[in-house]
Amino acid sequence: MKFDELGLSDPLLKAIGDAGYESPTPIQAQAIPHLLMGRDIVGIAQTGTGKTASFTLPMIEILSTGRARARMPRSLILEPTRELAAQVAENFATYGKNHKLNMALLIGGVSFSDQEEKLNRGVDVLIATPGRLIDHFERGKVLLADIKILVVDEADRMLDMGFIPDVEKIIKLLPPIRQTAMFSATMPSEIKRLTDSYMMNPRNVQVDATASAAQTVTQGLLRVNGGFAEKRAALRKLVRACNVGNAIVFCNRKRDVATLEKSLTSHGFNAAALHGDMHQSARMETLARFRDGEITLLIASDVAARGLDIPNMSHVFNFDVPMHADDYIHRIGRTGRAGKEGHAFTLATRSDEKFLDGVERLLGRPIPPIDPEGLQKDNAKGGTKAKKKADTEADESSSESTKDTDAKASDAEKSPDDVKAPRRRRRSSRARSDDAKTESADNAPEATDDDEKSSEASSDVSPEATPEEPIERPRWMRSRRESSSNDSSRSRSRSGNDEVEEIKDGHGKAFGKEEYTPAFLRR
Repeated sequence: MKFDELGLSDPLLKAIGDAGYESPTPIQAQAIPHLLMGRDIVGIAQTGTGKTASFTLPMIEILSTGRARARMPRSLILEPTRELAAQVAENFATYGKNHKLNMALLIGGVSFSDQEEKLNRGVDVLIATPGRLIDHFERGKVLLADIKILVVDEADRMLDMGFIPDVEKIIKLLPPIRQTAMFSATMPSEIKRLTDSYMMNPRNVQVDATASAAQTVTQGLLRVNGGFAEKRAALRKLVRACNVGNAIVFCNRKRDVATLEKSLTSHGFNAAALHGDMHQSARMETLARFRDGEITLLIASDVAARGLDIPNMSHVFNFDVPMHADDYIHRIGRTGRAGKEGHAFTLATRSDEKFLDGVERLLGRPIPPIDPEGLQKDNAKGGTKAKKKADTEADESSSESTKDTDAKASDAEKSPDDVKAPRRRRRSSRARSDDAKTESADNAPEATDDDEKSSEASSDVSPEATPEEPIERPRWMRSRRESSSNDSSRSRSRSGNDEVEEIKDGHGKAFGKEEYTPAFLRR
């Protein structure tokens, strides 16, 4: 099928031919006829399939007749990011060069006065981010009562960024009789609710399975042992091994974008950073330099993951596995666009396993492993999970064998004297005092000089401090534990109906017995 079979006018076909396009993509071939007939559509297609041209071309055709009034635009396109809005504006400038249509771009980071000046001249096509459009509306600088066509682009990205309440607020300000088109790579339940609430009998246009990767993109997974520094080294090795023309390196965090950009630059790579904290003018300048080939590696957060059309991009590197599986589809969709060949390589550590499992479940298959040279490894053993399990078991077995070997070597080096006997159980002070009394009573008459010397040598106390009879301290000089052990203890024995009490001093020496008289006989 050719573009001239879709019902477009000759000036528009000439602009398409000048841009180098001859045949429409599947999403364009299905969406353009419905939009030219004034129907509402829901377009679901993976990124990189030409969704932008599928609504810009019919809008130019519809708006070619008529004139816009001051501060009352005739059509509205909502984009989630400034970069996407600027890219759509470039598409309108390219395809609408043979039509006298006025266009305004309402995005953050640009002065309000310049945007207000364009709105006052009258705008046929208004391209805006939700936040800046609401600001202009609340200031009374734009009126939305004359909108004929509404396009919500990258609707699932709007949902991820929390713009759905703003989108609903804007839709309620529009006239109820209008044509609405909503384009998205995926169709979450919240987006489905929007289509049911604010669209009139929409036609669903779906050209591929939801959230599937383009067949023209060669994917690969490189597992990295270590942390941030090891991943940086692996990325440098991978970039050097691949024939990279231009590439985007995606990070999950803005602070990692700046750190990685400095690291790559210090190692001689032509790299630049792009993230949401940069001023709008700096972001646009960086993108322009990247498109012109002045920058080879663009280190970016997910602000650049959706909808950016960089011609002939050869590679995409996921320095971090995306936290949301859908973002993986959008990231790798920056390469392999319009039927061209592309490569997407992902670096993953052990901490990325949860996110990696989500991506592989969405894809329905594991990402093929690669070596640092970008060559695909043999995946005959069941994919990344089987490889991970085998590596883990090998590491555990080697670790256990190493521990056993070290233990045996340690035992062999020890001498017999180093091996200690089992520690005996400590006996109570009362039991030791009883044994000492009995032993002294039995062995005192037969004790020899040798026995006394061995006894003195085994004692912890010096011979001078150990008299024949233990010295009892006064009560006020004793510690609490010593007092409790040295207090006289009583042991009672029963014989028939009489109860006899044996009284011992603090050293276990019996010094007398006395009869015990029950209390009721003492009266």
